[in-house]
Amino acid sequence: MDLSKIAVSINKAINTQEVAVKEKHARTCILGTHHEKGAHTFWAAVNRLPLSSNAVLCWKFCHVFHKLLRDGHPNVIKDSMRNKADLTDMSRMWGHLSEGYGKLCSIYLKLLITKMEFHIKNPRFPGNLQMSNRQLDEAGENDVNNFFQLTVEMFDYLECELNLFLGVFSSLDMSRSVSVTAAGQCRLAPLIQVILDCSHLYDYTVKLLFKLHSCLPADTLQGHRDRFQEQFKKLKSLFYRSSNLQYFKRLIQIPQLPENPPNFLRASALSEHISPVVVIPAESSSPESEHVVETDDLVDTDIPALPAAVETKFDDLFGTSAAIDPFNFNSQNGMRKDDKDRLIEQLTREIQALKEELESFRLESGRLCQALRGRVSELEAELAEQSHLRLQAVGESEFLKAELDDLRRVREDTEKEQRSLTEIERKAQANEQRYTKLKEKYTELVQSHADLLRKNAEVTRQMTVARAAQDEVEAVRKEMQEKVKAAHEAADRQEREQVDQLLELQRELVSSRAELDSLKTTMASSQQSTEVLGTQLSALESEKAELVQTLSKVEAELAVRGEELERVQSSLATERESGVKTAEALQNQLNEKESREQALESQLVAARWSSLQGAVDEAEKIIKDSLAQIDDPAHISCTSSADYLASRCQASLDCVGRLHSARDAFLADNTGVSELVRVVTHCGHLVGDTIVQGSATSHMVPVEQADALSESVKLCGAEALALLGRMKQQDSLAAADDGKLKAALEAILATAEKLRPRGLELQQGELGDLVEQEMAATSAAVESAAARIEEMLNKSRAVDTGIKMEVNERILASCTELMQAIKELILSSKDLQRDIVESGRGAATMKEFYAKNSRWTEGLISASKAVGWGATVMVDAADLVVQGKGKFEELMVCSHEIAASTAQLVAASKVKADKDSSNLQRLQQASRGVTQATAAVVASTKSGKSQIEETDTMDFSSMTLTQIKRQEMDAQVLVLELETRLQKERERLGELRKKHYELAGVAEGWGEEEEGTG
Repeated sequence: MDLSKIAVSINKAINTQEVAVKEKHARTCILGTHHEKGAHTFWAAVNRLPLSSNAVLCWKFCHVFHKLLRDGHPNVIKDSMRNKADLTDMSRMWGHLSEGYGKLCSIYLKLLITKMEFHIKNPRFPGNLQMSNRQLDEAGENDVNNFFQLTVEMFDYLECELNLFLGVFSSLDMSRSVSVTAAGQCRLAPLIQVILDCSHLYDYTVKLLFKLHSCLPADTLQGHRDRFQEQFKKLKSLFYRSSNLQYFKRLIQIPQLPENPPNFLRASALSEHISPVVVIPAESSSPESEHVVETDDLVDTDIPALPAAVETKFDDLFGTSAAIDPFNFNSQNGMRKDDKDRLIEQLTREIQALKEELESFRLESGRLCQALRGRVSELEAELAEQSHLRLQAVGESEFLKAELDDLRRVREDTEKEQRSLTEIERKAQANEQRYTKLKEKYTELVQSHADLLRKNAEVTRQMTVARAAQDEVEAVRKEMQEKVKAAHEAADRQEREQVDQLLELQRELVSSRAELDSLKTTMASSQQSTEVLGTQLSALESEKAELVQTLSKVEAELAVRGEELERVQSSLATERESGVKTAEALQNQLNEKESREQALESQLVAARWSSLQGAVDEAEKIIKDSLAQIDDPAHISCTSSADYLASRCQASLDCVGRLHSARDAFLADNTGVSELVRVVTHCGHLVGDTIVQGSATSHMVPVEQADALSESVKLCGAEALALLGRMKQQDSLAAADDGKLKAALEAILATAEKLRPRGLELQQGELGDLVEQEMAATSAAVESAAARIEEMLNKSRAVDTGIKMEVNERILASCTELMQAIKELILSSKDLQRDIVESGRGAATMKEFYAKNSRWTEGLISASKAVGWGATVMVDAADLVVQGKGKFEELMVCSHEIAASTAQLVAASKVKADKDSSNLQRLQQASRGVTQATAAVVASTKSGKSQIEETDTMDFSSMTLTQIKRQEMDAQVLVLELETRLQKERERLGELRKKHYELAGVAEGWGEEEEGTG
C-alpha cells in the first residue's frame, strides 16, 4: 500500500469539518498500520496538523486514534507512547475550556492516555479487549494480588470511558433530534468505540469480582462493590439512552444490562451473569466507496479492432475485387461501401445492446449482493439475539430452579410451622382446660379463704375480748401496784420519819446523857415518852405485816390471771399460725396464676408491638420506594396536575391527624393496636403517593418552582421516615412528633395551591357567556381593524406619491387581505364550535357544556383574546409605518404573532371536532388562508423596506480621507453598540417568552393531564 495514499486518507479523515469521520478513510488508516507494522506514518502526518488550535480537528484526531488503538497493528500502542507527554499537555490545555469541543477533547485525550497505559501495563490484553475466559485467568497469573490490582485498573479505565459518555451527552441538546444532524453525529460517532470498550470492561470486571470474592473476605472488597454499583448505574443509564438514538440504531446493536447488579456475595450468581454482546451489522456499500466499473474494461468499442471472423465473412460476401481492381469506381464499389456501413451499424447496435444488458446484469448483481449482505447482517443480528435469548433463557431457567428449590424449602418450613401451630393449639387447649380447673380450684380457694377470714374475724373478736379482760386485769394490777407502791412509800416515809425521830431521840439521849446529872429530874418523863414511842412503833409494825399479807394475795391473784392470759395467747398464736399458712398457700397459688396471666399478657403485648412494627416497616418501604422513584430517570416523563397533588396532600394531612389520635389511644390503652396499624399503613400509602405526585407535578412547572417543590417533597419523605423510625421504638413512641411532617405536607399543599390554574377561579356558569363575549369582541376588533386599514389606505393615496405610495398601498392591501382571512377564520371557528356543542352536550344546555369542558373553553377564550389583540396591534403598527414613524420590523413581528394566535384558535377549535366535519374542513382551509395572507404581509413589508432603503443611496464622493476615517470609526462604534443592544434584547426576549409561558401555563393549565397520571 502506498504511504502517500495513507497520508491522504489521514488528512481526509482528520479535518476541520464538523461531520463524522468517514469509515473508508478510517479503514485505510487502520490497514496502513498493518501494512507498515506500526504508526510512524500516522504520527508523521498528525504532527503537522494544528491540533492545539482547532477543537474539531483535535476531536476527530482522537476518534481516529481510538480506532487505531483498537483495530490497528499491536505496535501502534508502543509507537504512540513516545507522544504521551504531548497528549498530556494538549489535554491540560483543552481542559481550561468549560464547554464545547474543548472540554470533550480534554476528556477524550485522558481516556486515550489511560488506554495506552493500561495496555502497556497489561500486554496480554489486545487493543479491542477481546479475550476468552482462559486468557483472562492467565492475565492474573493465578495471583489474587494481580487480580485485585487488575480490577482497580479496569475501574479507572471504565471511569474514563463513562466520563466521555456523560460529557458528550451533557454537551448535546437531547430535546431535539441531534443524532440526525452532522454536528450531532460528529460528537456521537466516537461513542461506538466507547460502547465496545465498556461492554468488555463490564464483563471482565464482573468475572474478576466473582473470582476475588471466592478468595478474599467480603469486608475487604466492600470498596470494590461500592465502586462497581456506582459504575453499573451510570453504564445502564447510558446504554439505555444510547439505544434510543436514531443514529446508533442503524450502526450498532447496544445490549441492555440486567435490572439489578450481580450479587457477588452469592457465588452461584456467576452462572446468572450474561456477557453483554455488542453487534455491529455488516456495512452496506456506500456510493462513495463503490468501485465504479469502467465499461471500456469490459467491451472494447474501437471499430478497427473487429474480430477476424467478421473480416473473413466480409471477404466471403463481397470478394477481393476492391483490392484487385483499385480503379473500379462503379456502382459495385458503392454497394459494397453501403453494406459495410450497415454491417458496422448493426454490430455497433449489438455491442450497445450487449453493453446495456451487461450493465443491467451488473446492477442486478450489485442489488442482489447488497440484499444478500443485508440479509446476512439481519441473520447475524438475529443469531446474536437468539444466542443472547438462549443465554437469558438458561439464566432464567437456573433462576427458576433456584426459586423452585426456595419454594420447596418454604413449603416444608410452612408444613413444619403448620405442625408446630397444631401442637401449639393442642397445648393451648390443654392449657385452657388446665386454666379452667385452676379457675375452679381458685374459686374453692377463694371460698375457703372467705371462711378463714370469717374465722379470723371471730378469733380477732375473741382476742379483742381477751385483750379487754387483760387490759382490765392489767389496770387492776397497775392500781394494786400503785396502792402497794403508795403503802411502801407511806411506810418508808413513816420509817424515815421514825428513823429521823430515833436519831433525834438519840441526839436527845446523848444530850440527855450529857445532861444526865442536870436532868435527872426529867428522866421519868423521858421514860414515859419512850414507852409511848415503843407502843407506836409496834402498831406500825403490825400494820406493815397486814399490808405485806394483802400484797401477797394480790400477787397470787395476778399470777393466776397471767397463766390464764398465757393460755389464751398460745391458743390464739396457734390459730394465727394455721391461718397464716393457709393464706400463704392461697397467696402462692394466686401469685402463680398472676405470673401466668402476666406471661400471656406480655406475649399479647409483644404480638401487638410486632404487628405495629410490621406496619411501620411496610410504610417505610412504601415511602423509600416513592423516594427512589423520583430519582429514577424513567420518572421524568411522568406528569401530574396541581389539583390532584393538592387533593393527595389534604388526604395525607387528614391521615396524619388520625395517626396522632390512634397513637394517643394506643398509649392510653395498648389493646387498640389494630386501628393504629391500619392508620400507619394508610398513611404510608398516602404520603408515598403525595411524594410521587409532587415529583410528577414538578415536571410541569418552571425550573425555580420545580426545584422548590422537589425539595419540599424530599423533605416530606425524610420527615415521614424520621417519624416512622421513632414509632418503631417503644421508648420513643410517646415522644414521636408529627408536627414536622404536617408542616412539610402543608408546604407542599401551599405550593400546589399556588400552581393551580387561575382560570379555575371563574364561576363555571360564566364560561359560556365569556366565550360568546370574547368571540364577539374578536370579530368586532377585526372589523374595526379592517375599517382602519381602509381609512389609512385612502389617506395614503391622497397624501403620498411615487414609491412611498406604492409601498403603502401594497402593505395595506396585504393587511386588508389578512383581516379578511382572519374574519373568515373566526366565522368558521364559530360554526365549528356550534357543531361541537350540538354534538357533545346531549340534553344539557350550552352553558353547562362549556362548564363541563372548562379547560377547552378557557383555551378558546385565550385564543380569541390573542387574535383580537394581534389585529389591533397590527393596525397600529401599519398606521405608524404609513406615516413614516414606525418600523417595518414591527409589522412583520405583528404578522407572525397573528399567525401564531390563529393557529392557537384553530387548535383549540378542532381538538373536540369530528374529523369528518365539513366545518372542520372550512376551518382548516381558512387557517391556510391566514397563513398565506401572513406570508404576503411579510413579503410586501420586506419588499417595501428594500425599495425604501434603495432610495437612500450612500454618496461618499465628496468626503475626504479624514472624514471617511471618522465616519468609519463612528460606524464601528454604532455597530458595537447595536450588537450589545441586540444581545441584551435577545436575552430580554428569552426572559419575556419564559415568563409568558409560565403565566399562560398557570392561568390556563397548559400540559395538565388527568389526575393521578404519572
